[in-house]
Amino acid sequence: MNPARTPRFIQRHVADAAAERAEIERGLRRLPAQAAPKYFYDKLGSHLFEAITELPEYYPTRTEAAIFAAHGAAMAQHIGAGATLVDLGAGNCAKAARLFPLLEPRRYVAVDISVDYLHDALRRVQREHPALEVVGLGLDFSSALELPDDVTDGRTVFFYPGSSIGNFAPDEALAFLRRVHARASAGGLLIGVDLVKPAHILEAAYDDALGVTAAFNLNILRQINRLIDSDFDPAQWQHVGLYDAARSRIEMHLQARADVRVRWPGGSRVFEAGERLHTENSCKYTVKGFANLLEQAGFDAPLHWTDPKGWFAVFWARAR
Repeated sequence: MNPARTPRFIQRHVADAAAERAEIERGLRRLPAQAAPKYFYDKLGSHLFEAITELPEYYPTRTEAAIFAAHGAAMAQHIGAGATLVDLGAGNCAKAARLFPLLEPRRYVAVDISVDYLHDALRRVQREHPALEVVGLGLDFSSALELPDDVTDGRTVFFYPGSSIGNFAPDEALAFLRRVHARASAGGLLIGVDLVKPAHILEAAYDDALGVTAAFNLNILRQINRLIDSDFDPAQWQHVGLYDAARSRIEMHLQARADVRVRWPGGSRVFEAGERLHTENSCKYTVKGFANLLEQAGFDAPLHWTDPKGWFAVFWARAR
């Protein structure tokens, strides 16, 4: 009798406290000030984001799920069974796991910045799918996609749901998609993309009535305080979520309620009342615009599926 399989964990990303501090301080000194959205996701931030996905205003998660439910079988016919499925930003692994019966992967590789975050989820995946080879990979894939050769041998299908591609500026998104294409050996990319729609729908999704998104945004200040020993007081800031139609993107900011000086070891900055700290962009695309981006990255002309309202799209792009 074969012993029960257990997930394999590989940690590629090594936190560099000095580099992290330098990056945050550079952002705080910029005009306008900026903070990278990766700092949202401490333990509290991750729980707050999960709560956001349950809000009535936040349509992307449930709309994407409905597309997979309605069209998953058709997607699977084009993708084919037996691939290595690489789940970028896997989180709790639930989205990918729902597709296992359709895609029938031979190996599942869950990628997140820390394998510690993946442990419980992957043990659950392994229990529920004992025949599947399961790998957790700790990697910051936003700037490099250095995957171990022994976990991406054969046909590789990348999975990037949730419209996370929108957090990249268009030129950054193109560079990212080119990196994925280079590693999608004989496979391709299955990706969720939020589409352009009326501003009031977008702004409500990023500034909900209960204030959960505001709490999520403000929590980044606590994370910055922890990382660089600064003295941000979240009570002195307010959440701003707005749609920039010219750039087809939602912007999230924190706005100073009054003049405030923020200090950290070796530095400080005065923020005047109304001055903003830019924390996140979420770019929105047309179907044609994103299809063109995929082709520029080297993929074949993609297939896509949308919801009846045309609010969200899932693309399958085969690697050439």
